[in-house]
Amino acid sequence: MTERRTISTARGTVTYREAGEGSPLVLLHGIGSGAASWAAQLEVLSGRFRVVAWDAPGYGGSDALAPAEPAAADYAETLAAFLDALGIDAALLVGHSLGALMACAFASRNSGRVTGLLIADPAAGYGKADPDIRAERMAARLGLLDRLGPEGMANERSGALLSDAASDEARERVRKVMSEIRPEGYRQAVAMLFGADIREDAENIKVPVLVVCGGDDTVTPPDGCRKIAERFSDARFELLPGLGHASYVEGPTAFNDALLGHFGATG
Repeated sequence: MTERRTISTARGTVTYREAGEGSPLVLLHGIGSGAASWAAQLEVLSGRFRVVAWDAPGYGGSDALAPAEPAAADYAETLAAFLDALGIDAALLVGHSLGALMACAFASRNSGRVTGLLIADPAAGYGKADPDIRAERMAARLGLLDRLGPEGMANERSGALLSDAASDEARERVRKVMSEIRPEGYRQAVAMLFGADIREDAENIKVPVLVVCGGDDTVTPPDGCRKIAERFSDARFELLPGLGHASYVEGPTAFNDALLGHFGATG
């Protein structure tokens, strides 16, 4: 596993993992995860790309955002500063779950900096949901964190991100990374999730997009992911059979093959 690195940016410190050389490939994790979850991509794809996986603001050793309830655009601005600090003008961008919201927020505002986009098992966001439903579900998420803490939440919830057939190795990686989340960063990410709507940014993105989803994903099920794909002007949907929500951890070969097929076509 690559070592965690630290860099100072115009919007604070960001920690990340990096491997390989070539065209930049930037990986954005989801709400209960971190840069370490991309171990298989850092190992395998570094033979073709400069692979960079960040710890989102408030995760790993990355500074939290200033607003207590940030928007997706706040994460996009930090991503821009992070890429500037790394000397990356443009990149292939991959976002998983909540990271898909970040990726789309960035791509819609920085079209010249994204040469290709893949979103996996994307979270749609609750920005347009009924306010009562939004408040109830947000309170439930935060209540679980308050009651169990990161370690307890990981022990109770990490299995829901995988299919019944997932390997013990995949289960332990998902559990371990989730157990290391920082409550402050998680709270900010929850606020972003419940204020965002991926469809608003999708309509402004012009690069070719691949939307992938695990066939056994019960967190962001295939039908919903397929509907998200329909909101882009140029997108394709691909199902990854037998995989759960953390598709890139559970089935790295299938995920990496889909990624290479898409970025080979768009590049």
